[in-house]
Amino acid sequence: MYEYIKGQLASLEPTQAVIDCGGVGYLLEITLNTYEALRKADAAQVKLYAHHVVREDAQQLFGFADMAEREMFRLLVGVNGVGNQTARVMLSSLTVDELRNAIHTQDVKKVQRVKGIGAKTAQRIVLELADKMGVASGQQLAIGGQQVNQARDEAMTALTMLGFAKPAVEKLVMSQDWHNSDGTPMTVEEIIKEGLKRL
Repeated sequence: MYEYIKGQLASLEPTQAVIDCGGVGYLLEITLNTYEALRKADAAQVKLYAHHVVREDAQQLFGFADMAEREMFRLLVGVNGVGNQTARVMLSSLTVDELRNAIHTQDVKKVQRVKGIGAKTAQRIVLELADKMGVASGQQLAIGGQQVNQARDEAMTALTMLGFAKPAVEKLVMSQDWHNSDGTPMTVEEIIKEGLKRL
C-alpha cells in the first residue's frame, strides 16, 4: 500500500520517527541503523521506504533508510518464528551487509548473538535465507542490487494490482533471485511474466 513516505522529519527517537507529509504525520517504526541515517539527514526532507503491517487489532508502518534494509526485513519476517519486532531487533543489531555475510557464510553463532534469537531460530534463518539469497554462479548476493530491488518492488505492485493476494505475491517475488541464465537482472516485465506462471 505504501511504497515510501517522504516529507519533513517531525520527531525522531531510536525506535520511531514521525514524518510530516503535507500536514499529516506518519509514525514509522524504525531500526537503529535507520535512526542513525536519519540523524545525519536533512530534517527538512527525508524519505523512508515503508512496510505496512495490518493486524486485526492494529496497523503499523515500518520505515527503512534504504530498499536493501526493507528487503532484508521482509525476508526475515518470512522465516517461521521471526516476527516484525524480532526482525527489527536483528536489523538494529547488525547492518544489512553484516547479516547478509553471516547468512552467506553460514555463521549461525553471529546471528544467535542477537538478543532474543535462540540456536534453532538462528539455524532456521541461516538455512532458509541462504537458499533464498544464494546465487548458483557464486556471484555476490543480489539483495543489495538497486536494479534488482526496484524491479522486484515494481513487479510486486503490479501483480498485487492484478488481483493476486499480497502475501502470496511477496512470498514468490522475495524468494527468487530474478537473474537470467547469463547473470543479468530480469526486467520488471520478465519478473511479472514469470510471476503470472507461478501464482
